[in-house]
Amino acid sequence: MITYIKRKDLEVEKYDACIENALQSRVYAFSWYLDIVADNWDVLVLDDYKAVMPIAWKKKYFIKYVYPPLWLLELGVFSLDAKVNFQTFFKTLSHTFRFVESRLNTDMNIDANSGFLESKEMQVVSLEQGYDAVFNQYRKDRKKDLAKANKLGLKEKWTDSGVNLITLFKNNVGKRTPNIQESDYIILKKLMATCIEKGVGEVLSIHDNNDHLVASGFFLKHKKTVTILVSSTDFKNRKNGANTFLIDRAIQEYDKDFDIFNFGGSSMSSVAKYFLSFGGNSLNYQQIKLNRLPFLFKIFKK
Repeated sequence: MITYIKRKDLEVEKYDACIENALQSRVYAFSWYLDIVADNWDVLVLDDYKAVMPIAWKKKYFIKYVYPPLWLLELGVFSLDAKVNFQTFFKTLSHTFRFVESRLNTDMNIDANSGFLESKEMQVVSLEQGYDAVFNQYRKDRKKDLAKANKLGLKEKWTDSGVNLITLFKNNVGKRTPNIQESDYIILKKLMATCIEKGVGEVLSIHDNNDHLVASGFFLKHKKTVTILVSSTDFKNRKNGANTFLIDRAIQEYDKDFDIFNFGGSSMSSVAKYFLSFGGNSLNYQQIKLNRLPFLFKIFKK
């Protein structure tokens, strides 16, 4: 039996235990993470927390709708049993909300032919083979970037301030992403601080020989996977190989303790191609897009 449980009524210990032990476990689904990034969130719960589906929602014009919070890459169903029927969650979700946009996780093996599911891609590289083997699979452009970065004397700095990353991102990527609001940066700052405090997040920054910040990224660590949550380079210095150097240093750092390096995913062909040039491959996942209020569709895109 699936029950809709409001956040305030959630048995947090049981919920987080389900997320921790789920076959699809992701750091994004823990209660503390959702409390930071989601405006509101509730949960669809199967039986006594045998499986859960966290739902981030907002309200506009008195209508509740499901949305994908920024700084959250994967949600969906998290189950302790491989036999759980995901479709029952989708049915309950569609009966509860008339507008839904939500990313699922790559471990949900479902039929993407349903009319409300869109296929997306996420790029990863296996670290199980060790750094040297991964490096040998880099394409020529990546190796050229690394040679350039080394020649220019770029240096890595771990445990740098998340504030520096946010400033770099805001002044570069942020200027080309008009939908990002100042409140989103406030959330990101709190999220990074919390992740670092819990030991599941880390900042890596790249500086040139004048100690100028030229690239920075924030990495999430969970189970055997490390993921780039957010990163940026200095667009005025894009020919120094800094972004490639950033990713390469992270791969070299994490290959001993993690099995998968997740680039954070992109269905944009140019970005995906860049990630794949590190010798990676693409994983498919689905995004729910359900709209039973066509005449009000535009209000949810603002």
